[in-house]
Amino acid sequence: MAAKQYNTTSVFVAACAGMAFFGVTMLSLAPILGKLNALVGEGALSLPSTMSIGIILGTVLFGPVVDRFGYKGLLIASSILALAGIQGLAHFTHLPLLHGSMFCLGLGGGILNGLTNAVVSDIYDDDKRGGRLGVLGAFYCIGALLWTLLNYFIADYNIPLNAISVVMALFIVFFCVTAFPKAKPSGSVSVSKSLGLLKYPALLLFAVVLFFESGFEGCSGSYTVEFFNQTTPMGTKAATLAMTWFTVGMMAGRFPLGAIQHRLKALGTLYTYLGVALAGVVLFTLCNGPLGAYIAMALIGFGVGATFPVVLNYIGGAFRDQSGTAMSIAIFIALLGQFTFNRLTGNAFAIGRYATLPALLFTAVVAMMIIVPIALRFTKNTTKKQ
Repeated sequence: MAAKQYNTTSVFVAACAGMAFFGVTMLSLAPILGKLNALVGEGALSLPSTMSIGIILGTVLFGPVVDRFGYKGLLIASSILALAGIQGLAHFTHLPLLHGSMFCLGLGGGILNGLTNAVVSDIYDDDKRGGRLGVLGAFYCIGALLWTLLNYFIADYNIPLNAISVVMALFIVFFCVTAFPKAKPSGSVSVSKSLGLLKYPALLLFAVVLFFESGFEGCSGSYTVEFFNQTTPMGTKAATLAMTWFTVGMMAGRFPLGAIQHRLKALGTLYTYLGVALAGVVLFTLCNGPLGAYIAMALIGFGVGATFPVVLNYIGGAFRDQSGTAMSIAIFIALLGQFTFNRLTGNAFAIGRYATLPALLFTAVVAMMIIVPIALRFTKNTTKKQ
């Protein structure tokens, strides 16, 4: 067996940095959108849609590319795209240029999200993969939380944007001098084999789990503040702070994931975490003040923190020869869930049906609990066939 031509720790550090950049990407507009809208004379509210298009395109593209050509070149290119997008946000005030910046940021971020999960899946064996994917996911939270706090304490958003840009530039240099796993054997990568992945029920079922998970995260992230504003006496600032507790809870859930999974196994871990999420949703529905809201959001964040790492661990183990493409399919379907749940919640809120949000959150958790064991049954057969 040929010796590895890369250092596992160095590749993992690079992946964690890339995932942290994706965390910044996902929340890049949240703290500054109002300021941008005032600066460009309105119209900036359409920027999130442009970023979403970029994220979806990046998610579709990354899998086949990394399976065929390897990780290093695309990691560097996607990081440069994200860096260009951030610098565009810092320096452009013309709306078309801002849309271009957001597309670059979304495209780079979408690639970074999928690529980092795929490379961590490839460099670790079954006994370590789940835990390492959990730590990787925690760096998404670190990036998102760091970006939120920088903007909370610094009024001029250009300063955080430029500070993040310097850190990204330094890590791009690190990516350039780091060796990464090579491309998959050419015989295992083709259009027909990529499309052939769609015939595996395990992949599609796990993708549906991520559909509900991403939908849960999307609508809770987009509409929680408005929900609390409309249904509780909390002020906007207190309601906004609740979202920080969601991120803290998710981070707290992901760091010890490997140790918890070692004791409870994957299915037990998922049920334990989702049970915590369900308790959080119940409290979310009943709370009437800041303390209850903060505890609910922390429980919800903790509870959904395991789903992506555990499911991607299964996918990476079952489809090792085409792990990038398999994850590309799964994450694309997950993004469809985010779009669907956001659309349903937005339409409901427009007519004053605020109870739709906790109902959708409850439905998503229960659906995941039902689908996961069914998917696991198919995974054993899938692994044997691969």
